[in-house]
Amino acid sequence: MNSINVVPADLYIVINKSIITEKDKKIVSMLYQPIIGHVAVALYYTLISDLIGDELMSDRKTHHYLMSRMQLSLDDIVEAREKLEAIGLLKTHFKKDNVNQFIYSLYSPLEANEFLNHPILNIVLYNNLGNKEYEKVVNYFKIPNINLRGFDDITKSFDEVFRSVSGTVMEKSNNYYKKESNDLVIKTEIDFNLLEDSYNKSLTNDLKELITNLAYIYKLNTTEMIGIIDSSLNDKKSIDRTLLRKNCRDFYKFDNSGNLPTLIYNKQPEFLKKPEGDNSKWAKMVYTFENLTPYQFLKAKYGGGEPTERDMKLIENLMIDQKLNPGVINVLISYVLKTNNEKLSKSYVETIAGQWKRSKIETVEDAMKIAEKEHKKTKKMLQKSDTTKSKTKENDNNLPVWFNNEQDVVKTTDSDNEELDKILNELVN
Repeated sequence: MNSINVVPADLYIVINKSIITEKDKKIVSMLYQPIIGHVAVALYYTLISDLIGDELMSDRKTHHYLMSRMQLSLDDIVEAREKLEAIGLLKTHFKKDNVNQFIYSLYSPLEANEFLNHPILNIVLYNNLGNKEYEKVVNYFKIPNINLRGFDDITKSFDEVFRSVSGTVMEKSNNYYKKESNDLVIKTEIDFNLLEDSYNKSLTNDLKELITNLAYIYKLNTTEMIGIIDSSLNDKKSIDRTLLRKNCRDFYKFDNSGNLPTLIYNKQPEFLKKPEGDNSKWAKMVYTFENLTPYQFLKAKYGGGEPTERDMKLIENLMIDQKLNPGVINVLISYVLKTNNEKLSKSYVETIAGQWKRSKIETVEDAMKIAEKEHKKTKKMLQKSDTTKSKTKENDNNLPVWFNNEQDVVKTTDSDNEELDKILNELVN
C-alpha cells in the first residue's frame, strides 16, 4: 500500500493497546533503537506521552502539534512512524475526511529473550552493533543462573495457603487491559499478481508464505522468483516445494560465491547459554553444543569433510521453518545420528524438530533432557515385549555420551574424561 499523504492539519489520536513499562522503554532504547534509529524511538516516546496518566486514548491533536513538539519536518515524522510500524511497535489506521484522521495504536516491544531469539531481529541487531557492543547488550539482559544444587524447594502452593470458600461466581471476560506486543510482519517486494499471471494458477496462502520467507532469506525479487518457480514445477505443472527450496538456495549460492545465508553459521544466542564454571561431562557437552554453529558441528561429524547438500539443506530448513536455535539443532543432530545408525533421515529429524518446537525447547540443556526423556519412554515401551529386550540393550550401547549424566556435576572418572576429550577434539578441530 502506498504511503498516505499527510498534511499538518490532519488529526490523530493515540490508543494504548498494551501496558508499556519502564522496562519496555529500556528494551526499546537498547534493542530497537540500533535498528530503527533515535528519531523513531523519540516518536514512540512522544506518542506515549500524549496519553495522560493511565489513559488508554489521547485527545485529538494535529500533526502540526507533533511537528512543533518534536521540532521535526512532517516527512521525518512519517518516516519514523513507518519504522515503528515495520518493527511492530505501532499500527496506523486512516480515515479520509474533510480533515483526515489517523489512529496510532501503540504496542509493547518484545521481551528481551524473544527479541534476542528472533531469527531476523537478532541478526540485524548484531550487524548494526558489531560483535563487541552486541555482547555488552546481551550480557545486560542475561538472568543470573544460580546453582540450586543442595537447596530444597520449599515454596508453598496455592492450596497450602488459601482455603476454598463458597461465593459468587463471576462471569469471565476477555476484555481486560493486558500487555500485548504486535506481531512482526515481514513483507518482500514479491508481486504475487505478476507471479500468479506467470504461473497461470492461484497460489495458496501457505505457498505464498513459503515464497515470502524464501524471498526474504535469499534476497530474491519477483523476476528472479518467477524464473526459479518455472524451474521448480513437477510433471503436473505444480510447484514442487522441495525443488523450490533447492533452486532458491542454489540461486543464492551462485550469486554469492558459494556462500550460504548467515543463519546456518549462527551460534546459540549468548543469553540462552549455560553459565561457565561447571566442569562435569554434561556441562562440557553443553558448552560444545552452544559454541559451535550447526555447519561446524555437521562438518565435524563428517570428519572435517564438507557436509552433503542434502544435509545442509535439511539443517537450514530447521532454522528457517521450525526456527530452532543453533545449539538445539546441534543436539538434535547428535541424537539422531547416534540413534539412527549415523543417518540424518529427513522425516525422523523433522518429526523430532516439530515436537521440540511445540515443547518450546530453546536451550541446549532442555534439548538434551527432552531427548533423553523421549528415549527412556521408547525404551520402556520396548521392554514390555520380551522379544525386544536384546534390541533395547543394543540401542542403549549406541547413545550420545551425555545421556544419564544430568547429575554428574562434581567430577568424572579418568575414562569418562578421556572419552569426552576425544569427542570434543573431534568436534572442535
